Amino acid sequence: MNGSLEISHFIGVGLALALGLLVGIQRGWTYRTLPDGARFAGIRTYGLLGLAGGIAGVLYNHAEGPALVLLAAAALLIIAGYRRSSNGAQVSGTASMVALITVASGFMVAMGERLLGTTIAVAMVLLLSLRGRLHSWINHLEEREVMAIARFAVIAMVILPLLPDRGFGPYDAWNPRQLWAVVVMVSGFSFCGYFAAKWLGASRGHIATAAAGAVVSSTAVTAGMAKRMREGEASPAILSAAISAASVVMYLRVAVLVGVLAPFALPQLAMLIVPGALVSLAATAWALRTAAQEPRDAPGEVGVRNPFDLGPALLLTVLVMALTVVAHWVLASFGDRGLAVVLAVSGIVDVDSAIITMGNLPPGTLEPLVAGTVLAIPVTLNTLFKGAVAIGIAGWQKGRLGALPLFASALATGLAWMIIH
Repeated sequence: MNGSLEISHFIGVGLALALGLLVGIQRGWTYRTLPDGARFAGIRTYGLLGLAGGIAGVLYNHAEGPALVLLAAAALLIIAGYRRSSNGAQVSGTASMVALITVASGFMVAMGERLLGTTIAVAMVLLLSLRGRLHSWINHLEEREVMAIARFAVIAMVILPLLPDRGFGPYDAWNPRQLWAVVVMVSGFSFCGYFAAKWLGASRGHIATAAAGAVVSSTAVTAGMAKRMREGEASPAILSAAISAASVVMYLRVAVLVGVLAPFALPQLAMLIVPGALVSLAATAWALRTAAQEPRDAPGEVGVRNPFDLGPALLLTVLVMALTVVAHWVLASFGDRGLAVVLAVSGIVDVDSAIITMGNLPPGTLEPLVAGTVLAIPVTLNTLFKGAVAIGIAGWQKGRLGALPLFASALATGLAWMIIH
C-alpha cells in the first residue's frame, strides 16, 4: 500500500467509528433511564460495531476471508443480543436493525462510499430521533388518511415508472409518463397542503392555514378569506395578511414548478415575478403589524381541496392534454404570439396548467426570454383574478384590504416587464 492509500484507510476507519459513536449517542440517550444490563447496546458497543464495519471494509479488498469473518461475527453478536433482549415482556427489532445498519455504514465508508454510508447513518439517526413525533403522528391519523398515503404511494411509485416515456396522439403531444407526473405532482401538493393545514392551521391561525392552503390553490385561499371578510369572522388586517401570504406562496410554488418542469424559462421569469413576490411579502408584514394590537379571533381553517380525491388532478391532466395539443397547433399555425395567448388564458384560474403545458413543449420551442415572459402573463392575470375574487365575494368596502395588495403585486410585475424590455 502507498501512503495515500493508508491515509485513506485511516480516514475511512475513523469515519466508521465516528458514525458508530453518533448512533450510540442517540441510542444511549433514548435508553438513558433503563438500568444497567437492560439495554441492547450503548454508545461504546455501537461505536465498536461501526469500527468493526470499517475494519472489514479496509480488509475486504486485500483479505476478503477475514473481512467476511469479522462481518459474520458482528452479525452473530447482534443476533445473540436480540435473543437476549427478546426474553423480556417487550420485543423490538429496532435495536438489532440499527446495529446491523451501523456495521453496514461503517463497511461502506471504509470501502470508499463515504457519502452514501454517512448519509444512511445520519438519516437513520434522524429517523430514530423522530420516534416520539412519528408515533404521535400515527396515533392522530384517520383511516382515510392511511388509505390516502397508500394510494399516493401506488400512483407515484408503481404506476408512474410503468408508463411509457414517449409521445402519442396528435403531434405526439401526449407523453403518458409526463402526463401522469402531473397527477402525482398535483396530488403531492394537495397531500402536503392537507396535512400542513391539519397540523398548523387550527392552532396557529389564519396565516399558517393560508400558507398551507396556497400550496394547493391560492385562489381557493383568497376566496375563503374573502368570505370571512364579508362575514366579519376575524380581523380584516389578519385576513388581508393571509391573502398576501398565500400570494407569496403562489410565487414560490410557481418558481419551483418552473425550475422542475421548464428550467430554461426560470431566469427570465424570476426577474419578472420577484418584484411582485416582494410586494406581497411587504403587504403581509404591513398587515400583520397593523393587526398586532388588535384582538384575534379563534383561528379557522381554509377549505382546501380534498387530497384523497384524484378528480382535480385528473381534470387538470385532461386540461393539460387539451392545451398541449392546442399549443402545438397554435405554434405551428401562428407562431410564438398565438402560443402566448393560449397559455395566458389557460393560466387565469390555474397557473399550474400553463407551466405544465410549457414544460411539455419540445426542447427549443421557445427562447428562454420569450418563455419566461409568456409564463409571467398567466401569473399576473391570476393575481388580478384573485383580487377580483376578493372584491366580488367581500365587496369593495371589506374586500379592498385583500385585493389592493394583489393589484399592487401585479402592477409590480408589469413595471418589471417595462423596465427589462
